[in-house]
Amino acid sequence: MTAVHVVAPLFPDVTQLDLTGPIQVLSRLPGAQVSLAWHDLEPVATDSGFSILPTTTFDAAPQADVLMVPGGQGAFALMDDDAALDFVRRQAAGARYVTSVCTGSFVLGAAGLLQGRRATTHWASHPLLEILGAVPVKERVVRDGSILTGGGVTSGIDLALVVAAEMCGDEIARRIQLHLEYDPHPPFDAGSPDRPEADPRQIEDSRDAARRDRGGLVERAAARLRIGKNATIDDSAGTVRLGQEGS
Repeated sequence: MTAVHVVAPLFPDVTQLDLTGPIQVLSRLPGAQVSLAWHDLEPVATDSGFSILPTTTFDAAPQADVLMVPGGQGAFALMDDDAALDFVRRQAAGARYVTSVCTGSFVLGAAGLLQGRRATTHWASHPLLEILGAVPVKERVVRDGSILTGGGVTSGIDLALVVAAEMCGDEIARRIQLHLEYDPHPPFDAGSPDRPEADPRQIEDSRDAARRDRGGLVERAAARLRIGKNATIDDSAGTVRLGQEGS
């Protein structure tokens, strides 16, 4: 059986469900081999009070078939980590699918991979995507060529099922969904800002906090792209050179 390499960067203060939700789906693909990469192999603290062990380092990680970048507040610190951004760019260049969940899209953007691309992220930070040259789209899963981005946290499961169906067919994806009993019936209708039970004050406060706490970091990443320090943009096409564009 041919191996399917699923590679995800792991970093401090990652939102663990951004990572573990889609990995739970993708790890069930036939031949799946999951690698969680960081600078070293020491435990990495998540935002949920527990740590996850990396399985490899940035230098030793295999080439991804599916690159999956999770989010969390730690994703914004990662935008200043040259080694991490280089890792994401290298992996994206050879990956069949380049994906992110929640604010992981800002890591893709900081790596120069979203300029002119349709993308999404968590609703609170959604407007900031445009600073990195992306075209923000308010959908749960957004595809632009070989790049797929998911909205907030739980959307990673949906995104992974989309990838599973494309790689292995709808039947395999349905079997994974059934095995996981992924059949959400939340007790409240407050799961996104446009739902009737969502708290308007929470929505406003969260968006204000994202602008205040993250806007400057995103602007700094955008400035680095503008001076060309880390950009990998194909000037002739205005897009990123990806290994299997449009697959």
